[in-house]
Amino acid sequence: MTNNRDLRIVFMGTPDFAVATLKALIENNYKVVGVITAPDRPAGRGQKLRASAVKEFSLEHNLKVLQPTNLKAESFLNELRALKANLQIIVAFRMLPKVVWQMPEYGTFNLHASLLPQYRGAAPIHWAIINGESKTGVTTFFIDEKIDTGAIIQSKETTIGNSTTVGDLHDDLMHIGSDLVIKTVEQIENDSIATTTQPHTEDLKTAYKLNRDNCKIDWSQPLATIYNKIRGLNPFPAAWCYLDNNEETNLSVKIYGVEKLEDHHNYEAGKLISTKNELKVACQGGYIKIHEIQLPGKRKMNVKSLLNGFNFSESAKLL
Repeated sequence: MTNNRDLRIVFMGTPDFAVATLKALIENNYKVVGVITAPDRPAGRGQKLRASAVKEFSLEHNLKVLQPTNLKAESFLNELRALKANLQIIVAFRMLPKVVWQMPEYGTFNLHASLLPQYRGAAPIHWAIINGESKTGVTTFFIDEKIDTGAIIQSKETTIGNSTTVGDLHDDLMHIGSDLVIKTVEQIENDSIATTTQPHTEDLKTAYKLNRDNCKIDWSQPLATIYNKIRGLNPFPAAWCYLDNNEETNLSVKIYGVEKLEDHHNYEAGKLISTKNELKVACQGGYIKIHEIQLPGKRKMNVKSLLNGFNFSESAKLL
């Protein structure tokens, strides 16, 4: 029988997605000797400095927190060495320099929200839905010099429903991922790790970083493509487009909850059809029925509330 290793863990992460894993480590009585997270950032209308979700959780549980701006700075590296960690766990953080990920005796592993090698990159949860996938999952792997290419330790699959949003899938993968990290840590603890090299796949799909351009809706695309894009960006950061309502300037609007209605019609792509209770947009193969929308400077609202106080012109369209 193998004696269990005495693990001293440094955890690195920033958003809510990472908190679930850190919480699981604490609840399973693992020794977390330090937490590395992003510096506090200005947020909200007052632009007050706001701590990351991981920092807030860590302070509540009296964990030592480091917030380096430069991961190669000697001052940070000295602080990290002083923690005497023998394992580092990364969940939704940033790319690490070799001097950091090579430091602990038992390695540095990452939790990635896809079934690697598919969807390497910054936004795997979003792109799985945007691309209309029916399944995805989470993977733990040891970090190497490239992004999300290291040896796979474990993975766990889950299904994506026809109406699943990125918000739904985020929460699903957050919990599946925290369980997978604990199983991975148990293997490292009892020295039973068996890794597999990531397979070389011809049709690799990439999880590109999201930006304003790739979050814009193109209403000339087919119904299913538009529907998947909107739900793959709902509720964050949200798909958007312009509203041409026969006014001097077009409004930039965000679209959230929608459903797709397959139908034949002769409307041009982007044509808005509004009644007292309903707002739908014509596209190739049918309509996108909008349930939630946000106008500039306003809160997100349901369409019935919007239609009570907002008039769409006869020629209104989304661009």
